[in-house]
Amino acid sequence: MKITNRYYDATKEHHTPQGFCNPEPTLHQKGDLKRWQEERKKLGLPKPPQAGYEQFIQRWWQAADLKGSQDSVWWLGHASVLLRLSGRYVLIDPVLSYRASPLSFYGPKRQTPPPVTIQQLPAVDVVLISHNHYDHLDRRTIRELTKRFRQATFIVPLGLKRWFSHYPAKRVIELDWWESVTLDEMTFHATPARHWSMRTPWDRNRSLWCGWVVHHPALRFYFSGDSGYSKRLVDIGTRLGPFDIAALPIGAYAPRWFMEEQHMDPEQSVMLYQQLNYPRVIPIHWGVFELADESLDEPPQQLDRALNAAGIEQHRFYPLKIGERIDLDIPF
Repeated sequence: MKITNRYYDATKEHHTPQGFCNPEPTLHQKGDLKRWQEERKKLGLPKPPQAGYEQFIQRWWQAADLKGSQDSVWWLGHASVLLRLSGRYVLIDPVLSYRASPLSFYGPKRQTPPPVTIQQLPAVDVVLISHNHYDHLDRRTIRELTKRFRQATFIVPLGLKRWFSHYPAKRVIELDWWESVTLDEMTFHATPARHWSMRTPWDRNRSLWCGWVVHHPALRFYFSGDSGYSKRLVDIGTRLGPFDIAALPIGAYAPRWFMEEQHMDPEQSVMLYQQLNYPRVIPIHWGVFELADESLDEPPQQLDRALNAAGIEQHRFYPLKIGERIDLDIPF
């Protein structure tokens, strides 16, 4: 078999001669995507939020307040997160455009506005990218970021550095699972995730996908990225935890027969929360794009049910508003 994966390491179970794979067995069969799309269209899914989109925005959105200098974490909607640690800024999976698509006129559109613009952002030092799907790697956002913050360092999973050659990014670092890089006081660890990658019909799984752990004297932070549930996620806590804050997904989970391999549902995120020894959790991957069959307002409702079903009364697993922040000097 011809080896086209320049990073190929036969000793690593997530490497293949042509790209990368999940070590877990696949549950999907040929034709599942078409079956899901047909069912979705027939049932008219997803349905709008119960009180409508405007009420949803009023309930779950606010402009990001970037003032101050204290160590903080912001949820910017979907999987976009901003960290401020000792005056340095780390941006994760920034998507601030109005569509998660290669096209400006077609594809999943935002149902809630960005809580901040590129021009409003402070000087970004590091950008972390978990994988190349359009709702996590947005060329319009990256183009503006690389124009404005020429000195920013981009840290990406294996196979994505080449993509950044089209933009004025001066420093791009690629990492495999369990590899790390230290910049000043911060160490960034690429961690396993159960997902996949593709931007065109010809590059499926040619680049890797991952989560991120950030170690800093003020914070141990885990960002799962997109991931189906896997015991490997528990290993991350064992090896790199305990975590002060974790960003775990609660959206894009329906129907389970199709989404289970690639996205956790709230019940699985609650189980992982327990297995990671109950860090403060910022629920991510919901509230912006309608990528699956559940309604935009369903994930936090399902999260409440999952916590109750698990018998967890006192917890630190609360949804933030899009644009809301956590200040690390305030106990929680």
